[in-house]
Formats: sequence, C-alpha cells, structure tokens
Amino acid sequence: MVHPSDGEAWKHFNSMHPPFSAESRNVRLGLCTDGFNPFGSFAAPYSCWPVILTVYNLPPGMCMRPEFMFLSMVIPGPSSPGRNIDVCLRPLIDELTQLWSSGALTYDISRKQNFVMRAALMWTINDFPAYGMVSGWSTHGKLACPYCMENNKAFTLTNRGKASFFYCHRRFLPHNHMYRKNRKDFFIGRVENDVAPPRLSGEELFDVVSEYGEIVFGLQSGKQKFSGFGLTHNWVKRSMFWELPYWKTNLLHHNLDVMHIEKNMFENIFNTVMDVKGKTKDNIKARLM
Repeated sequence: MVHPSDGEAWKHFNSMHPPFSAESRNVRLGLCTDGFNPFGSFAAPYSCWPVILTVYNLPPGMCMRPEFMFLSMVIPGPSSPGRNIDVCLRPLIDELTQLWSSGALTYDISRKQNFVMRAALMWTINDFPAYGMVSGWSTHGKLACPYCMENNKAFTLTNRGKASFFYCHRRFLPHNHMYRKNRKDFFIGRVENDVAPPRLSGEELFDVVSEYGEIVFGLQSGKQKFSGFGLTHNWVKRSMFWELPYWKTNLLHHNLDVMHIEKNMFENIFNTVMDVKGKTKDNIKARLM
C-alpha cells in the first residue's frame, strides 16, 4: 500500500458512491486532532487542540507535507474538550455536509474552466484518547477496545485495579495456530478456541448508536451516562460525524496514529528501564500485578 487510494476502504467508498468517484477533481479528506501544551512541557498544564484536514488528492510524497495540511480550527484550553468536542466541530461538520450535497464552485486552472467541486471525509486519525472523543466510544475501562466492544476478554489486575488486555489477542490468530494451544506461556493450562469478534459494518454501527438518546453538551452538563455503560457498552454519545450523509457507508471511520502510540510505548519502556523519577512504571503494585 503506497497511497490511501490503494486501500480497501477507498475502493469501497468508490463502489458506494460512483458519481462522486467519477469526478477525479472531487476532494477526499482526512481529519486529525490532538492536544498539546503551546507553552511547553515545563509550563502550567494547558491543553490546546488543533483540528487539521489532510487532502489525499496528491501524490504520497506531498499529501503529508505541512504546506498541504489545512488548519481548520483550534480548540482552546485550558483542559481537554472531552466528548464536548462535537460542539466545536459543529461548523466543520456543517461545511462538510454542504460540500458533499451541493459542492462549491471552483476554478480548474489546468483546464481553464469552472466546475462544482465536492468533498468527502474519508476517516479520522488520532491517538487512543482522542479516538474516544471523536468516535463516541470511551477508550477507558474493560470495554476500551473499539473493535471487540462488549465481546472483549479484558480482566482487572488484582493489585493495580487496572484493566489488562494482555491475553485477548490469541483469538485473532488462525484456528490452527500453535499459540492457541500454548498452555505454558499465556494463561496457564488454558487453550484458546474462540474466534475473533464480528466486524460490524457502518450501517450496523449506525443502528447501534441510533438506539442511544441525545446528551446535553457543554461544560455544565455534568456526567451523563447511558444505561449499561461499562457493562454492556462504552458509548458516551452519538458522534456528530454520523450526520454526514455518507458516513455510515464508510468501511473505515477512525484510525489510530501508530507512530504516536509507538512513541508513548517507547517512552514508558525507556523511563522504566532507566528508572526515571516520576515517569517509571516500576512500583510495588506493578510487580505484584
């Protein structure tokens, strides 16, 4: 895979929307957002959230360059917007809806003519906490995995009280894989016979989130929870992205920023090995598991 156009999600979108894909000048976008402290790591805590749109109608060497990334908005701090990020994204969602339905009159300088350009948001790219904010599925607790959802096998560590997903991966392996019958290096004496959880389509996910009611957004709205939260589901809202007319037909809705996650993993391992004060993960509870 060299460019997102080589991916299954891109080709699926083409098959679902032939009129849009027939016009090569229609724009395809990716959205990413994350929080950072503009005053530096040694300043007082402050969380500022830029929302950036990436244009994929470019060669691989250009579409990820800074000059072709468009800063659509900046969500100010001092704290993370949480699920209330939808309030700030409202103007962007309205504009994306308009660009899909009626488009915008645009001048094509190569052909020296005007045409109606339409745009579609293909997916979002975030780290794991931001993934939960934009998708509406909370990425905390035993049901944090947005793929397994209520079918995961996470368990709580006895001494630390945190959820662990260490033994949840074997059921994704082929049925005849040697690790499935390994009774020594995973759960002692346990064989994995379960299969991977089903992969829900966009229409099926839309039917699920539509069953949950509306929540009141805003800093003074309080902590609202749907019935069964943390037990049978981890939905905290119906994301505003579902208002896009084509969103439920997308094969892929949200991506994880792998490089960001790798950086965090490396820092945790490095700080633990080097015993960095205040950042190491090595403590009595961790050793007791």
